[in-house]
Amino acid sequence: MEFIKQHIHGLYLIKPIIAEDSRGSFVKTFHAGDFARHKLETDFKESYYSESVKGAVRGMHFQLPPHDHAKLVFVIQGSVLDVILDLRKKSPTYKQFRTYQLDDVQKAMLYLPRGLAHGFCALSDKAILNYMTTSVYNKEHDSGIRYDSFGYHWPVAHPIVSDRDLGFIKLDDFESKF
Repeated sequence: MEFIKQHIHGLYLIKPIIAEDSRGSFVKTFHAGDFARHKLETDFKESYYSESVKGAVRGMHFQLPPHDHAKLVFVIQGSVLDVILDLRKKSPTYKQFRTYQLDDVQKAMLYLPRGLAHGFCALSDKAILNYMTTSVYNKEHDSGIRYDSFGYHWPVAHPIVSDRDLGFIKLDDFESKF
């Protein structure tokens, strides 16, 4: 596996090991030793996936301390534009964001440390995104930043956004606990 440090501290783009032959492909998405060599938190407690239609925007999601978590995300099917926003007050990239196209062809993954908000836009007719987190979902600590409040212009004219995500506060009104 190749771990590529990104501009946002602690964020990694990971290129997995892919074996392909006439049957298809085999993709290694996690290896404890490889993650440990990069000092990444890997005590994953929960794994889930979302299915999204083209133009759906999900985000910007995170859990507040003490139920915050590191996260590993990758696309199983389709293509997404993944967006990461730094919410850590002491970070040199506080309130900055980065975007990544993740798809089922390149199979790259993103590792997010605690304190980053995560969202994405489905670019393909159907996109399945897998998540692994180091904490279990906690409704009282589940939170988010409104998807259109931090300066990013999503690549869709009429995004499909949940009422929950539309109800999140704007970044300028968010008092970070990270």
